Amino acid sequence: MKTATHKYLKLSGLEPLIITPETNFVNVGERTNVTGSRKFLRLIKEERYEEALDIARAQVEGGAQIIDVNMDEGMLDGVHAMTKFLNLIAAEPDIARVPVMIDSSKWEIIEAGLKVIQGKGVVNSISLKEGKEQFVHHAKLIKRYGAAVIVMAFDENGQADSYERRIEICKRSYDLLVNEIHFPAEDIIFDPNIFPVATGMEEHRKNALDFFKATAWIKAHLPYAHVSGGVSNVSFSFRGNDKVREAMHSVFLYHAIQNGMTMGIVNPEMLEIYDTIDPHLLELVEDVLLDRRDDATERLLELAESFKGDGKVNEKQIQEWRNGSVQERLTHSLVKGIDEFIELDVEEARALTSKAIEVIEIQLMNGMNVVGDLFGSGKMFLPQVVKSARVMKKAVAYLLPYIEAQKDGKSSSAGKVLMATVKGDVHDIGKNIVAVVLACNNFEIIDLGVMVAPEKIIETALKENVDIIGLSGLITPSLDEMVYLAKEMERLNISIPIMIGGATTSRAHTAVKIAPEYNAPVVHVNDASRAVTVASHLLQEETKAAYTQSLRTEYDDLRTAYLNRARDKKYLSIEQARANKLQLDWDNYTPTTPKQLGVQKIAVDLEELVDFIDWTPFFSSWELYGKYPALLTDAIVGEQATALYNDAQKMLAQIVSEKWFTAKGVLGIFPANQINDDDIEVCDTNGTTLAHFLSLRQQSEKTAGAPNIALADFIAPKATTIKDYIGAFCVTTGFGVEEKAAAFEQQLDDYNAILVKALADRLAEAFAEYLHLKVRTTIWGYSEESFSNLELIQEAYKGIRPAPGYPACPDHLEKLTLWKLLDVEANTGVQLTESMAMWPASSVSGYYFAHPQSKYFGLGKIKADQVNDYAKRRGISPEEAHKWLAPNISE
Repeated sequence: MKTATHKYLKLSGLEPLIITPETNFVNVGERTNVTGSRKFLRLIKEERYEEALDIARAQVEGGAQIIDVNMDEGMLDGVHAMTKFLNLIAAEPDIARVPVMIDSSKWEIIEAGLKVIQGKGVVNSISLKEGKEQFVHHAKLIKRYGAAVIVMAFDENGQADSYERRIEICKRSYDLLVNEIHFPAEDIIFDPNIFPVATGMEEHRKNALDFFKATAWIKAHLPYAHVSGGVSNVSFSFRGNDKVREAMHSVFLYHAIQNGMTMGIVNPEMLEIYDTIDPHLLELVEDVLLDRRDDATERLLELAESFKGDGKVNEKQIQEWRNGSVQERLTHSLVKGIDEFIELDVEEARALTSKAIEVIEIQLMNGMNVVGDLFGSGKMFLPQVVKSARVMKKAVAYLLPYIEAQKDGKSSSAGKVLMATVKGDVHDIGKNIVAVVLACNNFEIIDLGVMVAPEKIIETALKENVDIIGLSGLITPSLDEMVYLAKEMERLNISIPIMIGGATTSRAHTAVKIAPEYNAPVVHVNDASRAVTVASHLLQEETKAAYTQSLRTEYDDLRTAYLNRARDKKYLSIEQARANKLQLDWDNYTPTTPKQLGVQKIAVDLEELVDFIDWTPFFSSWELYGKYPALLTDAIVGEQATALYNDAQKMLAQIVSEKWFTAKGVLGIFPANQINDDDIEVCDTNGTTLAHFLSLRQQSEKTAGAPNIALADFIAPKATTIKDYIGAFCVTTGFGVEEKAAAFEQQLDDYNAILVKALADRLAEAFAEYLHLKVRTTIWGYSEESFSNLELIQEAYKGIRPAPGYPACPDHLEKLTLWKLLDVEANTGVQLTESMAMWPASSVSGYYFAHPQSKYFGLGKIKADQVNDYAKRRGISPEEAHKWLAPNISE
């Protein structure tokens, strides 16, 4: 009788590695990975491969049985780096004795590694993310090359984040590999996704437990398959606390191996021996990993503080406030943003009233009045108010079923406000903040979202009988949308007050352009702290008439003064302005020839962008004004800024470790010359014209010697015969943001919904800064520099990256040229709305100018003769040109 043949995973370098049921655990070295080791990345970028080999050697000497090699970095030639490094490894017997794991998200890099790898290695990884067809194609090639494969629990609907999704995707992948492709089952290694735990988010509580369960299921139901994973991910919430991280890794591995985990990527230096872990720490870590207690995260966080040695006392250890009256407790929870006891206290308050609605009208609003008073007096700041709103929402959600059961048709709200970002515009962080602040003050909010057509705004306002309409816009075409909406409401004889807000809006524009078109009140609200006061004045009978009259007088005076100043300002004709253009010394200038010409797609890990973040605008979006990092120690707002910053860092760690978003972009560098004074002709390397960028020229009369500048002045005129160049780009970190924000909103968590959008915006700007650095130093290579992050933010470098819609080139239509030249939508997925806003919102686009004297400037106001000239150059009607340039046209 024949004995059944055992199927073991057999790998090899110069020596075989056979993984049998007796094999305890295979340790995969993680340091030869450009995404996990800054030192290794730097050595590879600098082509210091001999030193990079030392890192691989140290991994093997340190006990790594497989080494993971990853060359995924946006500015690296990954195919070249992978090929060269693996060839060098093959010549080093002390390294080459162990198998290699070829790690990449790009198939061309994986295949380059498969072509040169010595022995039998592992591909990390493939998945069903891009569908069955590509999955099967890649698996067949891996089988042909004779490698084993890691399969990620990822499919067309996203990454598996629950036990059910993990086993569903792994089963489907296994069936395709074994039954359709006849891939050896023993050569299949599943990665069911190790995610961070103890993040404070409810949905992350079972991350480790679900991994253990999925591992056990795979071993039981998918014969001969193996399980792997990146162990360090589990402790990402405790970055900087090595004591806790080491314990978490060891405990995680202990339970994962018990459930059948075969191998994993882990740094042996970040492991503590399981039996030597402090018993109390062990208990708390296992409580978290195994989800044994509701307060497991809080308890581990408290203990973790003691390992930092900073002597902090956790607020939850001092809860004398819990001894106060129910009103005092509710107020404390609202002011401090603590939701831990809110349902308990709300239920106690409900038992003391005859109607559930009274808990909102009396106790909760008493607490929110304290919040409002503190906010209005500058003793409380916007991030805290948004946290208060989160607590209030949870309290209201608890009470709603009781309120519905007792409903008598009466409303106790302070008023109903419709909020909308106007048609063509996709930005809503400011609008959402205002909505939260108003809701905190008992206003009922109807939020229509972004890109809302005027017809829908008007229809909803009438149907819902709203008291105020709030309009938001970030891009200049939004201003025209607001004017149009005001005209339509006037035509329809509607008299609902309008509040105006957003980055491009202003009191002047509201007074000059919008208010004259509408007989009902129109008021500009420049920050969230004023929204409640304005709304209250507009709606309260005792203040409404006087406030409206005062507003009308104020805006009439503002409009008169503005028009008088505009009439007094002197302008040149467009011909005179061109005659006074910026004159650069082209005779003594030789442009740097770019190292790479043409269009190329860019992908970069989010972790690479973190150091490029400019935090000052982040705080400004929360109405905490001042320069970072001095803002953190500011006598007035420092405490709040620090708390917000800590929350942002915590979420940023999750964004990076869990890859919430994808950073992708496209750039192009092309031969270019100035033509017709204000235009830039863009060509391919053969001299064929690809596009014309149209710049606009300052027309205000200058003091003696000052030029009237246009962006075209920084490109060599074609008549000089100098071969000059221009760059163009678009980057985004916006895909996935709306889904994350929506998930937070469903949990009644506006604070984190706004925070995630604000961080996505900062990452997009950081991506633009990161890419500009690569362009200056590597891709174009016109600058040798070494600046700190602060110096980069202060733009100490040579060259500029002006963006359409901003002061130097306010014409949003230039984006159409960019999109066509770079095929932006195909290469990145970023789209343009009809108002030329970029979607997703966390996107940045613009040009690259390399001339050392290029600088940012404001166009200012222009005259009708340039508008007409521009229309002719653009090939559109003067009316259409006027629409796009309206904010810059002198009246």
